[in-house]
Amino acid sequence: MPKRRIEKVAVIGSGIMGSGIACHFANIGVEVLLLDIVPRELNDKEKAAGLSLDDKKVRNRLVNDALSASIKSKPAPLYHKDFASRIATGNLEDDIAKVKDVDWIIEVVVERLDIKQQVFEKLEEHRTPGTIITSNTSGIPIKFMNEGRSEDFKAHFCGTHFFNPPRYLKLFEIIPGPNTKPEILEFLNSYGEQFLGKTSVVAKDTPAFIGNRIGIFGIQALFHLVKEMGLTIEEVDKLTGPVIGRPKSATFRTVDVVGLDTLVHVANGIAENCPDDEEHNLFKLPDFVNHLMENQWLGSKSGQGFYKKVKGEDGKSEILSLDLETMEYRSKKRASFGTLELTKSIDKVIDRFPVLVKGKDKAGEFYRKNFGAMFAYVTHRIPEISDELFKIDDAMKAGFGWEHGPFEIWDAVGLQQGLDLIKDLGKEPAGWIQEMIDNGAQSFYTVKDGATYYYDITTKEHAKVPGQDSFIILDNIRKSNEVFKNSGVVVEDLGDGILNVEFQSKMNSIGGDVLAGLNKAIDMAEKDYDGLVVGNQGANFSVGANIGMIFMMAVEQEYDELNMAVKYFQDTVMRLRYSSIPTVVAPHGMTLGGGCEMTLHADRVVAAAESYIGLVEFGVGVIPGGGGSKEMALRASDGFMKNDVELNRLQEYFLTIGMAKVSTSAYEAFDLDILKKGKDLVVVNKDRQIATAKAVARLMADQGYTKPVRRKDVKVLGKQALGMFLVGTDSMEAGHYISEHDKKIADKLAYVMAGGDLSEPSYVSEQYLLDLEREAFLSLCGERKTLERLQHMIQKGKPLRN
Repeated sequence: MPKRRIEKVAVIGSGIMGSGIACHFANIGVEVLLLDIVPRELNDKEKAAGLSLDDKKVRNRLVNDALSASIKSKPAPLYHKDFASRIATGNLEDDIAKVKDVDWIIEVVVERLDIKQQVFEKLEEHRTPGTIITSNTSGIPIKFMNEGRSEDFKAHFCGTHFFNPPRYLKLFEIIPGPNTKPEILEFLNSYGEQFLGKTSVVAKDTPAFIGNRIGIFGIQALFHLVKEMGLTIEEVDKLTGPVIGRPKSATFRTVDVVGLDTLVHVANGIAENCPDDEEHNLFKLPDFVNHLMENQWLGSKSGQGFYKKVKGEDGKSEILSLDLETMEYRSKKRASFGTLELTKSIDKVIDRFPVLVKGKDKAGEFYRKNFGAMFAYVTHRIPEISDELFKIDDAMKAGFGWEHGPFEIWDAVGLQQGLDLIKDLGKEPAGWIQEMIDNGAQSFYTVKDGATYYYDITTKEHAKVPGQDSFIILDNIRKSNEVFKNSGVVVEDLGDGILNVEFQSKMNSIGGDVLAGLNKAIDMAEKDYDGLVVGNQGANFSVGANIGMIFMMAVEQEYDELNMAVKYFQDTVMRLRYSSIPTVVAPHGMTLGGGCEMTLHADRVVAAAESYIGLVEFGVGVIPGGGGSKEMALRASDGFMKNDVELNRLQEYFLTIGMAKVSTSAYEAFDLDILKKGKDLVVVNKDRQIATAKAVARLMADQGYTKPVRRKDVKVLGKQALGMFLVGTDSMEAGHYISEHDKKIADKLAYVMAGGDLSEPSYVSEQYLLDLEREAFLSLCGERKTLERLQHMIQKGKPLRN
């Protein structure tokens, strides 16, 4: 059988989901045909222009308007604005025949069975046999949708449920129909992981599938618990947010963003179609939800929901909260719990759960009831919605942004303790739990030889979670493969002669211990290994240098120590570039300030697509002092060699720093010349990043890596550039666009990037620029305004980002 490849897809339906799915396929380089219905009447603008219903502009108006709105929306659905050119639009009357040329047809029309069946009937007239065809339904049974279709259609048809927004939420549920070929499911499962960057989960054809069945239960259970315990919405959002590894939007803010009507639609569907669910009553809507629905207080889309943004008489905005007792909006109340205070010193979320469930206050009671109900519920969903428990955890992590799934949380709490929580609620777990205990298992997961194993209720023993062979999971190898550790890093042997440096500091900030660990790793790699990866699997690669440390040195006027600390940082990033082994940095998430400077100095970069990279030091009143200012001058110089207009080229790099530009994806980082085209790689699936970085380091070593020669050919423009920059900053200050202090920072940066006040363009070494950079950085650290900004950030709880 020839290997199936996806080069072109057709997306049918251009609403929020359809356009979002089209954009994500464009993100990964696939050609997209996006189709929607033809308008039945002209709008006022078309009438004024004298257009008719036969004009192509009119006939494609719905699809073009929808796609345009999607591309302009925030957060952006595209990795790069240029990727929109990969999407062609059309309508279901003039262009439906074009589906014969695509490799995959995805239906994303309104959630009505009769309409979907009509669309499938039309598509089958033009679909080439063997073409994959799927529905993005969120709950309509697959077995009903393919009724009346041909055998070939049924064999290549299933559900593929993306979560909104498709670029950002990783869950990709694949729901087989009664006639779907196994190889189609296998292909989609693999394609979702490798190409779309998703967590693929093959689900059963049950109401709401896996993610929404568990997720909506969790929200509905919370709705009822709120009233029972007399909690405010602020208290619930405090308890169900980042403290337990959930998104900042927590519960009620998330419902506002998604739309209460969407949640109610799914909850009603479960209530109607799952009459035998042991928690059926929980899917009935509480009175306060019915009140919001009656008033059309649906959240962000209607302007108010559980929260409401208003402007006061002074013109300042305020976010009000809904009081669930009076059903009136009021000023937000601060939520505070003693139990949460006990977790502040516990960095890893997974280690907080045993503390939370033992809390003596209302928070502890909430967690015991909340987790106990969830633990009981998920046991009864196996084997109803999935035969494998890891799929439930995967779905909740990838679809709802949970850091840990229900069974992982239960393992953290302890098997017996979780059972006690269930029994305290008067509930019973499913029978397979006792079978598991009788078979000697004390946890749902175990780790063996760097791989994760889960308890399989069919074989009654632990089985390896499939699909791990393409991943390196640092949590699984940290203890067994550790070759060095200090308070800032762990150095792990990835195998095949490659080491990895994993930051372990708070928010992966870069301080003295991290730098010492990185230097130690380079020493070890140069002596006994073949290459080095700098990567971690935290929420963010690094938010930058530890500016709390910088602030203390500056306040105490310990300038010699500060000079040494900054030079140590500079020397470390230069070692990354000029060591005798290949170095590969693997950024993801926020990669700011010092994290960006590390990235700039690697031999190669393997970036996650969702990488937000930039030099943001201006925000705290300094310039990049860890090699970033030097490196931007060097990269500008390399551009001079390509016959660019030199001053204009340099100005672009100056503004990248001066405006603290941060890429909104790895692809935008190429525009900023933070990543280098033809050299650095982007991976869509972050889970594959460390393995890919290791492979790149291994390949460089195998090809015969030679230590680079230090650069002494950096062209700087001296007074010619410095004069231009200073005139510009004078004008900006005179026009009140920047403050006096901002001008001072900009002038210091100008001095560095111009190479000082040299009388004519000259060639200088990197070290020359590093010395200028460090001198400028130190001088700014002594400024009162800089110290005020640093102190303000520390007081705001942001002591680590520069």
